[in-house]
Amino acid sequence: MKTSSKSLLKIGIGIFILFLAVYYWSGVSGIILTLVKGGKALLAGAAVAYIINILMSFYERHYFPKKSHTGFVKATRTPVCMIAAVLSLLLIIALVTGIVIPQFIDCIRTLINMIPPAMEKLEKNTLFSKLIPEYISSALEKMNWENTISKAIDIAKNSLGGVVGGITVVVSTFFSGIITVVVSLIFAFYILLSKKRLGSQANALVDTYLPEKWNSRFRYTVGLLDGCFHKFIVGQCIEAVILGVLCFIGMSIFRFPYAPMIAALIGLTALIPVAGAYIGAGVGAFMILTVSPQKALLFLVFIIVLQQLEGNLIYPKVVGTSIGLPGLFVLAAVTVGGALGGVLGMLVSVPLTAAVYQAIRDNVKKRKEEKAAKKAPQEAETE
Repeated sequence: MKTSSKSLLKIGIGIFILFLAVYYWSGVSGIILTLVKGGKALLAGAAVAYIINILMSFYERHYFPKKSHTGFVKATRTPVCMIAAVLSLLLIIALVTGIVIPQFIDCIRTLINMIPPAMEKLEKNTLFSKLIPEYISSALEKMNWENTISKAIDIAKNSLGGVVGGITVVVSTFFSGIITVVVSLIFAFYILLSKKRLGSQANALVDTYLPEKWNSRFRYTVGLLDGCFHKFIVGQCIEAVILGVLCFIGMSIFRFPYAPMIAALIGLTALIPVAGAYIGAGVGAFMILTVSPQKALLFLVFIIVLQQLEGNLIYPKVVGTSIGLPGLFVLAAVTVGGALGGVLGMLVSVPLTAAVYQAIRDNVKKRKEEKAAKKAPQEAETE
């Protein structure tokens, strides 16, 4: 009877808390948003630490594995591997930036140099010379210059305060962003350097405050989420590298301009599931258009073929198989996640969906095994 009363009391308290949360949702949501905004730097730092730790764990597995228990190797493993992981990421960023930015500047220069000849051709066009001057002359004749100038001065006076205020907001936002980035990086490095101690502390808290039943469920959920996110990030990076290399090889064979830059850009945007390569393809087609419209059209055809190859063969094998999620669910997760949270929603929705899918599949398998175990003694009795 005591157990039943306690259960009813817990259910009643839960329903009451849920009622308060729904009834006062505006205040509750405001508190949640304030907490998230205040802890934005810490959340970003935790996310950065998780990404760096994937590469850091790889270095730790290969950092003198046969001498892992010696004093020097054990003491230097964490800082050395963290520095190696950070330097590797910075090297990748520098390499991609060094490939993309110079050719992007070159493309902008080409586009700017194309403007004067285009204007000269436009001025020599008879239709342009007949139509445009008439409109301009009639507009100039009807315009009251004194009123126009006085209005422009008034607008400038009224807008000056707004411009100064806008500049102040931009400057404050810029420095606030820098501070957020610095705090996030410091927090990420602290997590990485103290990850073993933090892990043991987290295990102690879970073992102390969670019952055995909830303890196992919590550890299962955390392990499932960690596995899905880890596999997704690694698979997405491998898929992006493969797509970028194939794009560079194909563009070099067909002699498309800006091959290194566009291949690096497509590989970088391919980190966004499903839709990323199309974004890079649009930018690449525009860049090639400044050189040759025909090649830009052929490039779009090439990208469509490459994207079909990537979507039907590479992505399902590299990413879909690694996280155990069918292609249909990947597309659904990307669509819903993009609608709710933009690019970040796309990146987070796929591993979350994979975790839910895996949890349901494990639960179905467990229930089938339990039913089979119950049927076995009954069938033996009937025989």
